[in-house]
Amino acid sequence: MTVRKGVVVLTVAGLMGAASTTAADAAPARGTELQKGLDSLVRQEKFPAALAYVTDGRRTASLVAGSSRIDRQVPVPRDGTVRAGSNTKTFTAVAVLQLVAEGKVELDAPIEKYLPGIVRGEGIDATKITVRHLLQHTSGLPNYTEYLGLENFEQVQHRYVPNHELLAAALSHPAKFAPGTKWEYSNTGYLLAGMLIEKVTGRPVQEQITERVIKKAGLKHTYWPQVGDQTIQGRHPRGYAIGNAATGKVIDATELDPSWGGAAGQLISTPSDLGEFFRVLLEGRLLPAAQLAEMRKTVDAPLFPGTKYGLGLMSNPLSCGGVYWGHGGDIHGFETRGGATEDGRTVGLAVTAMPGTFGDVEKGGKAVMATVDTAFCK
Repeated sequence: MTVRKGVVVLTVAGLMGAASTTAADAAPARGTELQKGLDSLVRQEKFPAALAYVTDGRRTASLVAGSSRIDRQVPVPRDGTVRAGSNTKTFTAVAVLQLVAEGKVELDAPIEKYLPGIVRGEGIDATKITVRHLLQHTSGLPNYTEYLGLENFEQVQHRYVPNHELLAAALSHPAKFAPGTKWEYSNTGYLLAGMLIEKVTGRPVQEQITERVIKKAGLKHTYWPQVGDQTIQGRHPRGYAIGNAATGKVIDATELDPSWGGAAGQLISTPSDLGEFFRVLLEGRLLPAAQLAEMRKTVDAPLFPGTKYGLGLMSNPLSCGGVYWGHGGDIHGFETRGGATEDGRTVGLAVTAMPGTFGDVEKGGKAVMATVDTAFCK
């Protein structure tokens, strides 16, 4: 969800050398290699904590490394609750595609049909931006998170930001490109997808995603925070973020107002729930076959090497062959990655800071992705 900027000056010397690790007794064989990967994320990449869930359909492991706090050693809760960030987009896309299956939304109809008079701006034509474009990040709409002042996060951490303000922040800037001509990540598309869900159903988006997706998938620890709720429910590690990019100051970001995330990034979950969600999705338990097929029609997405993007769903290549399907999320305090494969392998991974908070941005991001690959392949 957020742009990674700044250089961190706060260190956690001494803490990283005392990493705490646990693993389930019935861990898959690759659990040992995964534990090494989690330990490396803490010791080498300086993430305060790392949490992972992995299953091959027969055996399951839940592993952790590091500490829940940076000021003292506190055990990391196994499968602890974390902010899921942009994994929310997949939940939103599923709800939209359910409405498509019900004949209430047309995937290739313009957004103007459902939200008339709302999407306006320089070079922005709502009659040419389709629902598919919104979900696929090919709309050309400016990304509202670039204009919220998130580089000075401590100034907006506890501020409630309503949808109309988020949309205004985006539409006050010109279109990036003509719809369907390029791919560029934009949270604005999912802000509008959430508004579309509300307009078509006449109900709040958080209610619809809860009833249509979370409950249907059988997720027990995933929820949409209510208005004003800045906390994380359940057992959870602390999350850390750069409070001011200019100084590199690091702050505790565990509590924040997630209103600016909305249908693009507001959900809270656990590594196991996130992994299981993608497995259930691939098994066809959330969407009819036709809509799941549409979701998996991908275009090249320059996020990671080999990444392709469908409708709120990414595919990433694996070193052991094939791909896994998932999404991932970055929000102040947490980064989450993982997904599921066609043969039922399932991974959920979280670290308690975004890459660049305590170490190198690029190196940290690659290390997280490499650890996910290890979880699937070794």
